[in-house]
Amino acid sequence: QVQLVESGGGLVQPGGSLRLSCAASGSIFSINAMGWHRQAPGKQRELVAGITSDGKTIYSDSVKGRFTISRDNAKNTGYLQMSSLKPEDTAVYYCNARLVATTYWGQGTQVIVSS
Repeated sequence: QVQLVESGGGLVQPGGSLRLSCAASGSIFSINAMGWHRQAPGKQRELVAGITSDGKTIYSDSVKGRFTISRDNAKNTGYLQMSSLKPEDTAVYYCNARLVATTYWGQGTQVIVSS
């Protein structure tokens, strides 16, 4: 099985930056795609960003230009660099990794943007 562990969440002031990490471990041959979703209180989980094995990226309109997704294939680790954070970015952020036939999810890391 594959396990995903997010880290890097915390409290940050508006306009600040934070980098989330998602470390994958276990039985991994290759990760086809990695992504980040978030869920704010009272809202549905939404896509934040995704990246394929060949480096193609997608972003939600709400974070485009502020967030950057990347991955270190050698470490089986994904990252989400968040800049110019806004209070509306407050949410639990979940990483996911898609392998050949299965998508795995981490437990999430809390991000609170507040002064």
